[in-house]
Amino acid sequence: MIPGSRINNTARYLLGGENLLEKILSDRKAILVFVLPAFIIFCGIVILPMFISTYYSAFKWDGIGEKIFIGLANYSKLFLNNSNFLKSLGNTVTLTLLTLLIQLPMALLLGIILATGIKGEAFFRTVYFIPVMLSAVVIGHLFRRIYDPNFGLLNVLLQNIGLESWARPWLGDMDTALYAATVPIIWQWIGYHMLLLYAAAKSIPQELRDAAKIDGANAFQTSFQIVIPLMTPVLKICVIMLIIGSLREFDMIFTMTGGGPAHASEMPSTLMISTLFSKYQYGYGSSMAVFIVLECLILTVIIQKIFKTADVTY
Repeated sequence: MIPGSRINNTARYLLGGENLLEKILSDRKAILVFVLPAFIIFCGIVILPMFISTYYSAFKWDGIGEKIFIGLANYSKLFLNNSNFLKSLGNTVTLTLLTLLIQLPMALLLGIILATGIKGEAFFRTVYFIPVMLSAVVIGHLFRRIYDPNFGLLNVLLQNIGLESWARPWLGDMDTALYAATVPIIWQWIGYHMLLLYAAAKSIPQELRDAAKIDGANAFQTSFQIVIPLMTPVLKICVIMLIIGSLREFDMIFTMTGGGPAHASEMPSTLMISTLFSKYQYGYGSSMAVFIVLECLILTVIIQKIFKTADVTY
């Protein structure tokens, strides 16, 4: 039995803690002290570079000599006189569609299955998440070895099962380079979105599933009519992150193909880097950077409105 004095002390401690928290949250100076360092860092590494890039995009500049003001000429050149940039946009659309149509459904399926409490749930959850913790550069080099036309695992496997005609230089073929580079991107990030969707499915009260089961709904009907609709907020986050990640994809593509062959796997980000640091066209490259930021912002707003409309309809 717990002494009454100890209960009173605990109650006073808890109430004192709540009052202290309310006092801190109502103190604007205290909030400013805690938020200001992170805000300064955010402005220094995100906001300020965006304004600098926007400024540079209005000039013709090699990074060293005199800047020549040309207004919006760099932006018009992107769409009117740069077929490689337009091709990179097409590649981005292809990558985005592949991740949405393959990565998201697989992550959703795995998340729902694991949330049912299958045997080895913690083990599978950890295994699926391991690729997320690996560096994209490491994964890129790993898959380059797998795709090697001479001794790569994929071609050797195809030859051993009698499909020699399918063997090819996967990253050196214009028809397959983009799709081959997309595979490790999908493989790496399935676990991340699976974990988000798993947590969302796990938070749904079991009583709702039990009530649906009593009403005669099977597992498939329960998932599509109860579980997935209640996971809509997390699904929205996953869709936004998938699209933005595809629009600014760089490290995996740069490691595996560098945007080649013949720009077959080029992304706006890889083209931007080559324009800035290989061709020394800093103004032109900055216009590409500004465009990437703007398309991410615009698509994020559009996705938010689409999901909001769907919520109202639902």
